[in-house]
Order: sequence, then C-alpha cells, then structure tokens
Amino acid sequence: MSAKAYDVVVLGGGPGGYVAAIRCAQLGLKTAVVEKDNLGGICLNWGCIPTKALLKNAEHAWIAQHEAKEWGFVYEKLSFDFGRVVKRSRDISARIVKGVEFLMKKNKIDVLNGTGRIAGKDTVEYLVEGKVAGTAKFKNLILATGGRPREMPGTPFDKDRVISFFEAMAPKELPKKLVIIGGGAIGCEFAYFYNAFGTEVVLIELLDSLLPNEDKDLTKELQRSFKKKKIKVITGEKAGVKVGKNGVTVTAGGKTYEADKVLISIGIRGNIEGIGLEKAGVKTDRGFIVTDEFDRTNVKNIRAIGDVTGKVMLAHVASHQGIVAAEHIAGKDPHPVDYDSIPSCTYCQPQVASLGWSEARCKEKGIEVLVGRYPFRPHGKAVATGETEGFVKLIFGKQYGELLGAHIVGHEATEMIAEAVAAKSSDATVHSLAEAMHAHPTMSEAFHEATLDALGRAIHM
Repeated sequence: MSAKAYDVVVLGGGPGGYVAAIRCAQLGLKTAVVEKDNLGGICLNWGCIPTKALLKNAEHAWIAQHEAKEWGFVYEKLSFDFGRVVKRSRDISARIVKGVEFLMKKNKIDVLNGTGRIAGKDTVEYLVEGKVAGTAKFKNLILATGGRPREMPGTPFDKDRVISFFEAMAPKELPKKLVIIGGGAIGCEFAYFYNAFGTEVVLIELLDSLLPNEDKDLTKELQRSFKKKKIKVITGEKAGVKVGKNGVTVTAGGKTYEADKVLISIGIRGNIEGIGLEKAGVKTDRGFIVTDEFDRTNVKNIRAIGDVTGKVMLAHVASHQGIVAAEHIAGKDPHPVDYDSIPSCTYCQPQVASLGWSEARCKEKGIEVLVGRYPFRPHGKAVATGETEGFVKLIFGKQYGELLGAHIVGHEATEMIAEAVAAKSSDATVHSLAEAMHAHPTMSEAFHEATLDALGRAIHM
C-alpha cells in the first residue's frame, strides 16, 4: 500500500485541527487531515454551534412564556414542537460542517477518512471498521484528537438515564425532571435550556459556586437569576447517583432528588488512547499530552493542540494553538498563546463572559487595583430591550492603569467581551479606554461607564 507524502498531517478535524490545516495550506505546506467522523469535531457537531442554536430557542421560549404580555403579545394557547427545536439545531450543525468541507477543498487539503494512529516516526495509518484503509507519510504531525465527557466514578454513562451532553443535545423527548451534576459552562447552559422548556431542573456543583473559575460577583448574579427561574442550585456538595428502572435518585447535601435522567458534566478527558503515543514515545501527564509554548511535544516533529493537551479546553483556544503550531512549523515567529488573556464565555441567560484575572486573584498576587462597575438596570439600551440583569466589572492595575480583568454578566456579555480582548491585546489603559467614544445607545456603553467608574468619573451611576 503506497503512502502519500505530506509536509503536515493533522490527526483530528475539530476546531483546532481544521484551522491548523488551513493555516498550514495557506503557508504553502502540503497538508492532510485524518478524521473518523464529520469535520468540525465536537464543537461544530455536538458543542459550540448546535448548543447555541438550542439556547436561542430557549431564549425565545422563555420570552414567550414569561414576558410576552410585557411586549404586547397575547397567546390563547402556547405550545412547543420540541422535535423541531432539536432538528433546527442538528440542521444548523450540518450546514456549518459542509462549510468546513468546502474550506478543505478550497485550500487543497486532503481529508483522509478513518481513525488515525501513529505507525512510525514519519507515518500515520487510518483505519475503517478496524482495518487499515491507508497510510500517509509526514514531515510534521499535529495531534488534535480532542476530548470526551469525563465519567463520574461509579456512574458510567448509559446514554439513557445517565447522560452526557451528547444525549442532552438531541433527546427523544423532554424530561419532566432533570438533575445536572457539574456547574460549569455546560451544566449552566443545559440547566437554562431545559428549564426554559418546562423541565424541573436541579443543578449540583461540588465547589462553592457555579462557574467556579469566574469572578464571584458574576456567579452570585447568575445564581440569583437561576433562583428566579426556579432552577434549584446546590453548591459545595458532593452528589451520589443511584440508577433505577424508571429514573434516577440523586443525593446531595443530605437531600434526595428523583429525576428522569441525570446529566453528568464534570469535565473532559483527552482522547489519547489508541493513537500510537506509546509507539512514538510522546509524553503524557494525567491523561493529556505534554506540550511547550509552541505546541511541541517531546518528539521533535510531533505537536499537539486543543483539548488533548489539557491546557484550556475551549474551541477558540484550540484554533489559536493550531495557528501558532502551523506558523512555527513554517518557520515563522508567532507569539505563543497568552493563557492569561483567553476569553471565557457561558451562553445561558444571563450570559457570563470574562477575560484575565478576577479581583480575588489580583489580591492574592498583592496587586493594587482600580475596580469599576456599571449595572445594566439603569442602562438605556438594556432598559429599552428589556435586558436589565447583570453588570460590567473591570479591573485595572492602580500603578500603570493596565487592564487586568474584565467580567460581564448579562445579555450579550459574550459579544461585549471582545472589546476587552482588543483592549488587553493592544495594551490599552484605563485612561485610554476612558477616552474611547462609544455609540449610543449600545450595550457596550456599559463597558465605558465601568471604565469611568474605575476613575471615579461615571456619568450615569
């Protein structure tokens, strides 16, 4: 079986892998991607894109049920076709995947369909139904095999009563009662989604707040909002699960909760098994591939990006790592990923978005700070659109005025965080941001007001 030769072979066609492949091709490198399923990985097929479609449906559902009269709409009888809700999400996913397929053709990237694994120091093979379907030679290999949901010890996924986000995205029917274990972004998003369609939701988080990595002021606001929506939130408690014939029983904080299903969202495991790491001598640590600032493993011509590295498990991080890897392979001089400047987004309502350090972390580091806040409640655009939950909180270094952290909870927070990203990457200060004119009326004016507040100059407080 003859093997085609490539400058770069990428194992995995997710948001890290396909972006890396495109950038390699743009730089004149002959490139192939090995992918066993659809291109786009978890993100486009089961994560980022289809979940946002579901959450938009949930937003409409919530407004229709709870805010319609305020907007001047009156229904005699309101009903939902939940099957069409799920179908819309799946159709959107399929359309975006086709777009990635087009990009592969446009950039003359070969897509090798099968399960890839390292077969030698310069060879990968790809298997279909357990049999080798072909091989490819590489000068450089990028491992972008992604991750999968982490199981809860003693409670394996059965895809029926104990489910992961895979099953939660395309249920055959709407559960009446659902317990979610894990209060990170996935847990919060699905809690909001199912609650909007009438499911009784209990959300349990082992640590002391939802979204444990976020600034505590944001998580308090989110928990208040969830309480208003009658989502039962339990924090600081360990959960136990017992599966029965007709449902599940979950215990936490000395109380018992009966439900149709339990969704486990306690993290991601790297897909390191079966890809030939041992054969190649690639080092791993605690289930993830070890890499340096330019995504290099300990093996000279092998790199790794995305969830399989265990650094920051976000699609945009994987894509950025892919670009850094591609440019470094091509002999360019890219900046390494700045892991202190990664935007984090949670897309429930209210949305939560952040960048950089929390106020607590700044205090831990002994940094004197200026803190500016501005609530959406009196904000003109927020009042006009009925989206007055939340606030913007900005943290600047007191000595130099540099932006250290941006924390937003509220409508379109995940869009507004881009301003903070641009500001931090261009070394903007509290003083330069205070001089930046914002269009009126916009939600982003709150960013400007929070900046002014840090200087004691807020106009509309």
